[in-house]
Amino acid sequence: MDKHLPTLELRGITKRFKHMVVFEDIDLEILPGGSINGIIGPNGAGKSMLLRIICGLVKPSRGQVVVLGEQVGVDCDFPSRTGALIDIPGFLPAYSAQRNLRLLADVSGSVDQNRIAEVLSIVGLNHKNTQPVSTYSVGMRKRLGIAQAILEQPELLLLDEPTDSIDQAGWKSVYEYLIQLKEAGTTILLTSNNLDEITILCDQTFLLKDRHLAPVP
Repeated sequence: MDKHLPTLELRGITKRFKHMVVFEDIDLEILPGGSINGIIGPNGAGKSMLLRIICGLVKPSRGQVVVLGEQVGVDCDFPSRTGALIDIPGFLPAYSAQRNLRLLADVSGSVDQNRIAEVLSIVGLNHKNTQPVSTYSVGMRKRLGIAQAILEQPELLLLDEPTDSIDQAGWKSVYEYLIQLKEAGTTILLTSNNLDEITILCDQTFLLKDRHLAPVP
């Protein structure tokens, strides 16, 4: 991998549904080296949709997404070395948080039990707790979703309103860890409606509004 390649490139991304244009001609380049990048905008502007397109979950009507040198939808279906929390994942409700992550880790074989315990601790969940996920609150499920997204130590991390529904103690630990990830070289792209969160975390911020994405001065 060429270390000079951008971590993320969006080239002319447009998404429309029949006669409705969600956004059009979005260009974005994020260079490697570790950063936290925020996307703000009114509800319905397409923030979550844009993250889904980056992940390959939704195809753009026009344009290209390139992650770490791979064109999504051409070279890969889901970009490698990428973690994402966009919708709360469909965890197996009868299993504990630890067992759910264990099953996910077994797919790649690259994560051990210590890492599972570590990510659960980061988001404020106890890896020894055998409580089934079906009993979790929305906030606890969101925490588990963040744990899943960071499990394999991705180079690009996509987070859709990561601290929504999480209490103050939880979001403080998440903030601290995201800053640690940035300092270790991870590129993070997150959406948020919390301007304080954007101010605390983000090195650069973009506004998605009226179908266009523009940097916030």
